[in-house]
Order: sequence, then C-alpha cells, then structure tokens
Amino acid sequence: MGAPSPPWTGRPARWLARLRPRSPLRRAAQIALAVAIAPWLLLGVVAALTPLPPELRAAEDRAVSTVLLDRHGTVLRELRAGDGARARWLPLAEAGDRIQRALLAAEDRRFARHPGVDPIAIARAIGQLAAERRVVSGASTITQQLARALVPRPRTARGKLGEMALALRIEASLSKREILEQYLNRVAFGPGLRGVEAASRFYFDKPTADLSLAEAAALASMPRGPALYDPRRGTGPLERRRNRVLDRMLAAGLAGEAEVARARAEPIALAPKGSGLGAPHLVRAVLGGALGDGAVAAPLRGRASEITLTIDRGLQREIEVLAQQTVRGLSDRDVGAAAVVVLENATGEILAYVGSHDIDDVAGLGHNDGVLALRQPGSALKPFVYELAMEQLGFTAATVLPDVELSFPTADGSYVPRNYDGRFHGPVRLRDALASSYNVPAVWTAAALGPDRVLARLRELGLGSLDGEPSRYGVAIALGDGEVRLLDLANAYATLARGGIYMPVRAVRAVTNAPRAVSDEPPAPAPPSSAPPERGARVLDAARARVITDILADDKARLASFGEGSALDLPFPVAAKTGTSKGFRDNLAVGFTPDVTVAVWVGNFDGSPMGGVSGITGAGPLFRDAMLAAARVRPPRPFDAPDPDLLAEVEVCSLSGMTPTAACPHSRRELLPRGDAAALSPCDMHEIVRVDRRNGLRAGACPDAAVEERVFERHDAELTAWARAAGRPIAPDEASPLCGALPGRDGAAQAQVGARVRVAYPPDGARFVLDPSVNSLQAIRLRADVPAGVRRARFVLDGRPIEVGPPFALDWPLVAGAHRLRVEADGASAGEEIAFSVE
Repeated sequence: MGAPSPPWTGRPARWLARLRPRSPLRRAAQIALAVAIAPWLLLGVVAALTPLPPELRAAEDRAVSTVLLDRHGTVLRELRAGDGARARWLPLAEAGDRIQRALLAAEDRRFARHPGVDPIAIARAIGQLAAERRVVSGASTITQQLARALVPRPRTARGKLGEMALALRIEASLSKREILEQYLNRVAFGPGLRGVEAASRFYFDKPTADLSLAEAAALASMPRGPALYDPRRGTGPLERRRNRVLDRMLAAGLAGEAEVARARAEPIALAPKGSGLGAPHLVRAVLGGALGDGAVAAPLRGRASEITLTIDRGLQREIEVLAQQTVRGLSDRDVGAAAVVVLENATGEILAYVGSHDIDDVAGLGHNDGVLALRQPGSALKPFVYELAMEQLGFTAATVLPDVELSFPTADGSYVPRNYDGRFHGPVRLRDALASSYNVPAVWTAAALGPDRVLARLRELGLGSLDGEPSRYGVAIALGDGEVRLLDLANAYATLARGGIYMPVRAVRAVTNAPRAVSDEPPAPAPPSSAPPERGARVLDAARARVITDILADDKARLASFGEGSALDLPFPVAAKTGTSKGFRDNLAVGFTPDVTVAVWVGNFDGSPMGGVSGITGAGPLFRDAMLAAARVRPPRPFDAPDPDLLAEVEVCSLSGMTPTAACPHSRRELLPRGDAAALSPCDMHEIVRVDRRNGLRAGACPDAAVEERVFERHDAELTAWARAAGRPIAPDEASPLCGALPGRDGAAQAQVGARVRVAYPPDGARFVLDPSVNSLQAIRLRADVPAGVRRARFVLDGRPIEVGPPFALDWPLVAGAHRLRVEADGASAGEEIAFSVE
C-alpha cells in the first residue's frame, strides 16, 4: 500500500478555511471561556479525588459533651468533648425552623440551588472587592464552612481550592438536609461551643427549637465571628449583627415584617450562670459506675450525652455550703474534710451528694470522695447488732444488758471494751444502751450473737466492704471495727426507715445515649465486690425495725450521754445515731425521718486524728443542719404509729425490763413485739426484805416495832461487784445482832436461788507471755463475779482450791504452762471452767 493521503485530500477548501486566522474578538472570547472553565474542570477533578471525611461517614464519630441535669432539669454541669468544646448533637428535625431560616439568611441564601460552591457569590465578592478595595462580603457557602470545620486549611489559594473541592465532594455525597444538620452541629457558635444546641443551652438555657426569632438570629450571627460576637464580652456587636441578619431574612422572604419588628425590639437576655462544677464527686461516680448496680447498669463514661441525676440542685448547693462552713469552723480541732449524702427513703434516690467540702482543696485532699471512701463507722453499726439480737436471741427494748468491766478473748490477747464516758453503768435496758451508745453492752451482745452472724446481717444490708473473715473483726464489729462506705451506711439506715425493706441507691433518672460522649473525668473507685441484696428484699423484721426506730428517735433515752439540746434534738422527729472511730479519726452521724435519710462524715482524708472531736460535736452539728435543709425539700412528718397487730406498749420495771411487781419502785412504758410482751416474766431484780431499822441489817426475830420493809436490788454475778462499788441498794448479808438469828447457815443471807458464780478474769482462752527481761514478780489478778448473799468463794486452779472473800479477787504469780480455773461458792451454782496459758 502507498502512503496515506493528507487529511485535506479531497476537501482542501474546508481544511484551508479552518487554518485561516480568526478574528481577534472571537479569539479573545474563546480564551476567556477556556480560562473560566479550566479552574472548574480542575476543581471537579480534585473534588473527585478528595475523600469524604470520616466524621461524615459514621454516626459514632460525633464527639459530644455530656450534660448533667438535676431532677428538675436544671443544668448542673457540662463535661466537654475530647476537643475541649461543649457540644450536643441535634437532629435537624428537632432544631425548629427559626434557626434554619436565620442561618440561611445569614450565611447562604442560595444554599438550595448551588452545588456546594456558589459562582454567583464568588463573582459578587470579587466585584465588590475590586470596587471597594476591601472585602465587603464573603463567598463561602454553608457547605464550604462545613468543609473548613471538618478539615481546617490555611487561608491561601491552594487552601481555598481544597476547601471548595471538599465542599463539592460533600454535596455529591450528602443531601442538603444532611449537610445542614452537619453544619448546625459541627460549626463553632461561640468560644468553646461547637454546634447550635450547645450554644442555645449555654447562652439562653433552652433547646434550639424553643428559641425566639431574635435569639435564633443572634445565634445565626455567631459563626461569622465566634469570639467577636461572644455576648459575654458585651451584647452590642452581636445585637447589630443580629439586626442585619433579621433584615436579610425580611429581604429574602424568610420572615415577615411584623415578626422581624418584634425580634429587633427584643433585647439579648442571657441565661444566668449556674452550671459550674455542680456535684463533681457524684458526676465522677456516675460516669465511672462506682455507685453499684442500683445507681446505673454500667459506667456512663463515653455512653451518654445527657444524664438526668436524682439530686436536687438547691439542696445540693445548700449542703455544699454547710460542709464548707463546718470544716472552717472545726479547723482549729484538726478537721480537714467533710462529706454528706441525702437519700429519699421511698425510692433510694440520692437527693444530695457532697464528696468533700471543696474538691479544689489540695491541702485537704478534697479530690477524694468521702461518700465512697472506706472509713470506720464507729457506733453507727450498733442498731443493726441489737435488731439482730431481737430477732435471734429474743432481746427486746426492755432486755437488761451488762455494762460492767468485761473481757473478751482474741487471737492477740484479751479485749476489754470501754465506754466513751469512761464509766460503767451496771444493768442497762437495751433502749438506754443503744440511745446512749454504751459500748460494753453492744460488744456483749455481739459476743452473744457471734461475729459471723453479725457480719452476715451487715452484708445483707449492703455493707459489702466488710468482706473479711469473722475472726478479722471479732466482737469489736459492734463498735465499727471495719470499714464501710458512707453511701452504704446511709442506705442501711434507709432500709431501717423502710421497715426492713432493702432498696439499692439510685443516682440517675434518665440517660440520653450518644455514640461517643467523651469525658476527661478520672475513673471513680470501684464499688465493693460483694453482691448487694435484691431490690425489695426484706432484710430486717418489720416489728423489730420499728422498735429500733423508736429507740433512735427517743430524745429522753439518750439524755444520759448527750444531755439536753444536743445536735440530735431537732424540731421534728428524727431517728439518729452517731459514731466515732478509734483515735478520733472518723466522726459520723446518720439518721432519718420517714422521708429522707442523712449521713455525715467528718474527719481527714489522710487518716490523721482530730482534736478530740466526737460524733456529736463534729459530725452532729452538720447532720442537724443538713437534716433541716432536707426538711425544706421534704417537709417532715411524724413516724407512723406502731402497727397494733405487731407491737404493743406495755408497762415494765424500769430496772429489770420485766413485768413490775409490788417491789418495783419505778416503771415505764415500753414498745415490744406482741409475742415478747405476752412472754414477760415478773421482775426478779427487786426484793422486799425485812430489816432492823436500828442498824439496817436483816431482821430475824426482831420485834415488829423495830422492823421495817425495804426494797433492795438483786443482780446476777457479773453485776454484783459493780452494784456494790456503785452503792446500789443491795440487801444486807448479816442478821441484826439485836435480834434472833436468821434461818440458814451462820445467820447469813442466802444466795439467790439458782444464782451462779463465774470467772470474771482471765477470759477463756487467754494467753500470757512471761517477759524474761523483768526480774520482779509477774502476776495477774484472778477475779470472780458472785451473787449477793455469798460471803466466801473458792478459786479452783488446776484442781487446787483457794479460798477468797470480798472483793473475790486474788493476785496469782504466773507459772508457765496450761491452766484451768473455775469458781465455787456455797449456795450458788458453779460457773463454767475456763482455760488459759502462760508462755
């Protein structure tokens, strides 16, 4: 084949015509068209190669802040998102139309008609720049502003090209409604405010949908200059910008004349500040799930955009101030911290939660949470020990308990409890022992029950931090020898207030979930590991719980220890108990009305002791003030009358707690379960004895004129020594020499029928260690408790009897080895033999 023909072969005229020079005007038009089209073609290519930002591809990438509200919907606090901004995601359908109209007028009236970049706006801006030699108006569309918020770029030609390309890419991927929703939620509407909903709540304290037209126009003005138009720096610039937006709305047909006129006349009224750092310790506990299963199902950190808490903001704030005042007032007594929690009994909801007096107090370790910290509760556990004894040992409020020197064996030796006032009070009824918070009767009761049963009951009440073996606590568990959370202790008392029904505490009323809510709060400490009781479970007997409540609310019964006008005396009925731990390291006061329970802790987070501050002088006044504050939220009312089907009020002897006889000089009314009231026996602690009025000795065959009848007391062996030392009226042992002898051995009074003697010291199982560095005699004092009427007794040590008389004590030199000891006395039953060792 030959060479191909030239392209013009056969058509020379037409091809030659194409090669002729074009006119200058036509050539200029073609060049101008190419110049105009080329950037757009390039922009389209760049847009096609630009990836869509991941934030627009997945809903879970919506980083929002977490807003916490009180039970009435008042904002307590807002925890900012990961970028440090306040942000709340708002679906477009919930935004309302006012903000949408205002934004379109302010930023992009042609939003519905352009593809992401508005050529007309660009041309207008360039023309105004050329004419005025300054920037008169911007050309950025809403989509471009969204692109800039997602991918910040430098303000250069290249940066602008990238922004425009991304805007086209967004328009090709999302609908106009989706773009507008993204814009409303991602663009800054003020310093530290991302999204219109966060700005609406912050500036006007209302949802975006509830904004007036004037407020909507004000917010729509802010994206142009978030710092410039920040109303906290003055409302003048924002008001002028708002009015221009309103004029644009009118010009664009997005609002009517009357509507715009009303909006222009409306002042910019900002909501008062008030969110601050409300309830910071509770917020941390809720976000970290530290309150246990009853508060929230799981930690809310990263899972919620709005949390409605159960607390009452007014009560919360008042108690925060009271806690601060208390710590300041006790600073000279080495008190550095305080914590308070208030519960609503009917629901278990937390009404106030003050983890420390000041979270910013670095010296006082205020960042610690005293509501969740493990501290010793002192005597605050006694009500539950006594209630258990009522259930399982048949105790009643009238049961007589020993308050004398007693020893209890432990692995480390003997434990000898002492009362706070340093005295012993002899036989005391359970009501007085609990109300006056005597230690010895409580320990004696715990020993009678056994630490294992006491611990099991305390755990049933939700005190799961007491997770050690019973031997770890021993009988001292009755005095709070263990650590509990103030929150759990408060709920145990709320269980008592509910008549024995357990309910878990509740801190959250409602949660609005968000895929990625972020908080910078540190994790809260984990709750105790022991599983709490089931909701609604009966833990305490209803009748006994009501009796314990009656005792704790008995102002007269606690007079002996607390006196009149103590911090626990309030102008309405309150059942209350205080507690002080060893070494004055912790003060507690806990109590309840029918509607609320208040628990207070005062101390130091580092465990250092206070300056002799007790529960009644340290935590007590704050408890009183907090209870008065709670009463303004839940007006107080009397406790319900005792159920007559369960309880009866009966007359008892004031000393013995038994049915009064003719010998009982005093009696009182007492509240007892019906079964216990029916089983009361006649008093056996009083006796009427004939004595010779001339010398007070027993009258044998004295003439009637010389005889009178007097009432005397009879005490068990463990109380007799105390009674003698205290000068109690005990019948004389000897007969009057002025009359004939009494029947019986040596003319002496006989021991009580069935009375027993016992070894008072050492306790069974005691262990003593000889000190080789001591050259002097090492001895212990053997002591016996014997009933009235006994004049002589015998210690039987390792089978060898040793005669003793009053005060029935003997100093015995220690001898290495194992030993056994018992006490015998004529006319009395022998006590149990005890064993002890010397090493």
